[in-house]
Amino acid sequence: MIPFEKYTLENGLRVILCEVPGSEVACVNLMYDVGARDEEPHRTGFAHLFEHLMFGGTPNVPMFDELVDMAGGQNNAFTSNDLTNYYINVPSTNLETALFLESDRMKGLSFTQESLDVQKQVVIEEFKQRYLNQPYGDIFLLLRPLAYKQHPYQWPTIGKEIAHIEQADLQEVKDFFYAHYAPNNAVLCITGGFDNEEAKTLIEKHFGSIPKRAVKARNLRPEPVQTEKRELDVVRPVPASAMYLAFPMVARSHADYPAYDILSDVLGYGDACRLHEALVEEQEIFGSISCFVGGDKDPGLFYIAGHLNEGVNMQDAEKAVWDVLETFLEKGFKEGELNRALQKYLTRFVASQVQSFHLAVNLCYYELLTQAEDFEKVLNDYKSLTEEKILAVAKELLQERKSNVLRYQKEA
Repeated sequence: MIPFEKYTLENGLRVILCEVPGSEVACVNLMYDVGARDEEPHRTGFAHLFEHLMFGGTPNVPMFDELVDMAGGQNNAFTSNDLTNYYINVPSTNLETALFLESDRMKGLSFTQESLDVQKQVVIEEFKQRYLNQPYGDIFLLLRPLAYKQHPYQWPTIGKEIAHIEQADLQEVKDFFYAHYAPNNAVLCITGGFDNEEAKTLIEKHFGSIPKRAVKARNLRPEPVQTEKRELDVVRPVPASAMYLAFPMVARSHADYPAYDILSDVLGYGDACRLHEALVEEQEIFGSISCFVGGDKDPGLFYIAGHLNEGVNMQDAEKAVWDVLETFLEKGFKEGELNRALQKYLTRFVASQVQSFHLAVNLCYYELLTQAEDFEKVLNDYKSLTEEKILAVAKELLQERKSNVLRYQKEA
């Protein structure tokens, strides 16, 4: 792990500085503690809308991307149910430009009706293209409300429906910004090539004068314990039928999270996993099948997702999945299976520290989750996993009464 320095400005902005020797590029990463879970059920998609609005200009910088390009940099952003992340990669000599740009839009956006209308249309078109008019695009529009009945994870980051974005007015948008996009609700991380002391001076210069804001307190609706199987069958014009199973699991910061994560790798990551070997290669029921965890800050979902081969009955495919799971629960691990999964994880972990951008995102995320120092400590949590621990988690998790099953049938 590359050493880093951490401190907090008087306005509450948390700062992490992580120099990467030999690098001539600096990554300025700003993560806000706001995502789709901070929205109201009747006004969803706002966090994602702001991912776009933040590039729509400020009173000082009408064209954000132009200044980034002039500085020889590149930038982008992403939104999840838990957070919103913005980053700018620039030559180290242009670090101040990146810091100025991020501080400028933290101070306030242009908030014109014209800018809002443009970005609303962009988001609406994205909703249509990626979620409504693309094969399998509506999977999580269907699966999330099946699995969540109270918690705001019941909608994806794009929102529940287009109407929520269409109806958003300028005052609502302003209110959402000033309730969440504040220095005391964000983590700033710089990684790559830069001088620590110079960076501190520049950060104070550009961010220090931004006042704290009254960040809206969270009042998340906890999800009740699921006690019975939930099912949804739909028919769609897609190339192949698909099946999704989702099981409630623990939050990312929970001590058992690594066990769930490695369990998903053993069952469904790569060609050597249990589900692929049995159901793709041996029985040829699925053309592809995988298993993954959501990794959410609040209790999330453990997924099994597969595309069926032509002519395979949906009920037969579901039974075949359960047969593989039950065999694992009864007989446990094969020789060397856990070690292989752990080695793959460790490889991915090391790779996550190579690029300055990924390192910055991870440090910011762990700072929001618990503390940045835990990014390195989590490695020991994985290394200490045992077969017994993972099997105990699997037996608690993989119960039919806790399953949410989406059968996505190909149109005849």
